[in-house]
Amino acid sequence: MYQKIVLVIGISVLCYAASAQINDITRVLLEIQQNNKELQAFASRMEGQQFELRAENNLPDPQVGFYYLPWGEHSSGDYNEFQISQSFEFPRIYVARKELIIKQISQLELELILKKQEVLLPVQNYCIELIYLNKRIKIEEARVDLAEKILGQVELLYDKGQVGILEINKAKIAWMQERFNVEKIENDKRNILLILQNLNGGMMISFDQNEFLDNLQLPPLDSIWNEKKLKDPEMKILRKKEEIALQLTQLIKYKSLPNITAGFNYQGVAGANYSGIYGGLTIPIWSNRHKVKAKNVLYNYQKSQNIFQSNAAYAKHRKLYNDYHMLMRTYHEFQKNLMSLNSDGLLFKAYELGEISFMEYYLEMHFYHQAYDAMLDMEKQLNRLKSEILRHQL
Repeated sequence: MYQKIVLVIGISVLCYAASAQINDITRVLLEIQQNNKELQAFASRMEGQQFELRAENNLPDPQVGFYYLPWGEHSSGDYNEFQISQSFEFPRIYVARKELIIKQISQLELELILKKQEVLLPVQNYCIELIYLNKRIKIEEARVDLAEKILGQVELLYDKGQVGILEINKAKIAWMQERFNVEKIENDKRNILLILQNLNGGMMISFDQNEFLDNLQLPPLDSIWNEKKLKDPEMKILRKKEEIALQLTQLIKYKSLPNITAGFNYQGVAGANYSGIYGGLTIPIWSNRHKVKAKNVLYNYQKSQNIFQSNAAYAKHRKLYNDYHMLMRTYHEFQKNLMSLNSDGLLFKAYELGEISFMEYYLEMHFYHQAYDAMLDMEKQLNRLKSEILRHQL
């Protein structure tokens, strides 16, 4: 059963992957979806609950009774009686309950998809973080090389007596700081890979992607929302709860119909015996009082909740979409200005020509690097926001 569920969910992820470039993120999502212990345990629990739901529509057990009455004052022979009977609800009730169970099982399947999204969305964010860190490592390694080159030049100038020991110390500290940044990023990478390994059932995860392959453009707001209403398991669960509440109301109405008992009866005394069919009705005059009203109230409540939670989901969706486009505008401004500056090359040339001191060079470069790092962080946040907005596609 679990393998079938995983296959169905896997197809949905593959369909999602088909709309984008095949990359390490897609591969990791598929691996963890198949190997994650929490998802496996949740699927097993859902399977057990499905069996419990189906069992609710079983017939009650048949009843067998036997009387043998040898004692007492009687001139005839001993009296004995045998009876077997089967009780059942009115047939329409079983049909209504079966329809209810189908809807409840459908809700369980949606809850499994929702659980899958709850597991895979953080995984996707971890992968986005790894891409960001891989980009940072590449940049920081280039900065280490540059800092080492600067340190070598400062040492040459020191040997010529053109700069003092303070300049060498500053250059060494700058070089060491860049090396520390690389080590810290590599440590962050190792920690994330350990988290992913744990989510992957203990199996190691490899991840080498160092660029975001998908573009950052999003479809229009209403287009995404219409797709979300159709595909998002949370939205579908809301509608399913309303359907279940309505079906429960119908089922309770049918429970006003009588229960039926049928069977066979045998009676024997004084060498004579009688046998034939047995039948009876249980009329629910009192047991169903107020239950229909209660289920109607539940149904009306569920309809109101559906409207309220749908509106809340749309408000959240719109906020995420607005946040995304605001950040996108800032990101493009940073990108346009920083990419046209070539500050690394210009500052280094000015330093080589002696137009600026090492301290001036270092402070200017530090400012430029901070701005560039902020742009990379914006790119990461944009990808995370995009993942959250398109969560229903997982």
